[in-house]
Amino acid sequence: MIRRLVMGLAILGVAGGAVFWWLTMPSRLAPAALAGPAPNAEHGRLVFAAAGCASCHVTEGQTDRTRMGGGHGLKSPFGTFYAPNISPHPERGIGRWSEADFANAMLKGVSPSGEHYYPAFPYTSYQRMTVGDVRDLFAYMKTLPVDPTANRPHDLPFPFTVRRGLGLWKLAFLDGQPFRPDPSKSAAWNRGAYLVEGPGHCAECHSPRAFTGAITADRRFAGGPNPEGAGWVPNITPHRDGIASWSEDDIASYLADGFTPSGDSAGGAMASVIRNTAQLSNDDRAAMAAYLKALPAREGRAPPRR
Repeated sequence: MIRRLVMGLAILGVAGGAVFWWLTMPSRLAPAALAGPAPNAEHGRLVFAAAGCASCHVTEGQTDRTRMGGGHGLKSPFGTFYAPNISPHPERGIGRWSEADFANAMLKGVSPSGEHYYPAFPYTSYQRMTVGDVRDLFAYMKTLPVDPTANRPHDLPFPFTVRRGLGLWKLAFLDGQPFRPDPSKSAAWNRGAYLVEGPGHCAECHSPRAFTGAITADRRFAGGPNPEGAGWVPNITPHRDGIASWSEDDIASYLADGFTPSGDSAGGAMASVIRNTAQLSNDDRAAMAAYLKALPAREGRAPPRR
């Protein structure tokens, strides 16, 4: 009897492990998805700005925003994540990556070795990007300076060190869908939606999160606690506590120079974001403004009183 029970438990354990392994298997792009014209590195420079790569991956301790040695610490309730070296260094960076490796990292959150990336890397937004923009971005990044900075391991407690479990998180919160234009909206609205929801990944900071680390859908863009632990990220919907009083021109101007309609200036992490959006075209900033003003007004939690 005991032997049968032990055998049954062993079989259940093996079956459960097999199901877990299957459910958490990394998903990759089909090779045919990367077919198309030769990538455009000059356009990739603009994608680099829109995607905010320098805001996290610039080498710690210096101001050259083309040196992607990483090291910046991103604090979270799960521990501290350290941005990796994404310069063209052959060992410490992405110098030996193929175009497919890079596309799978950006769109699927999967490393060249088949490990899941933590969603501190905002592939939950980057998944909306076009394959063409990702290819152009990779072509541009190959032109950047090689940086020898060694990668710093994330500071995470168990069980968050088990990357395989992220496959279950992806099943729940990563839909794998690219951006699809809305034919009922204007070209400017669609361009703004793509930039804000995709490469700009604005919701990643401007939305509160559930205990799972996923964005709270009904308060998307409504602001909340700074995910890095200090301060409060503002509501950027047309709510009275957000940007209801801002015009589209106010928003576009802010994305260019960092000055609010009241004369205040962007600070903290947003100052770095402005350095990115300032490199976009006037039309792109106007498109982002049009999309943000068209968002549903959502009420967020009020910041704590000082």
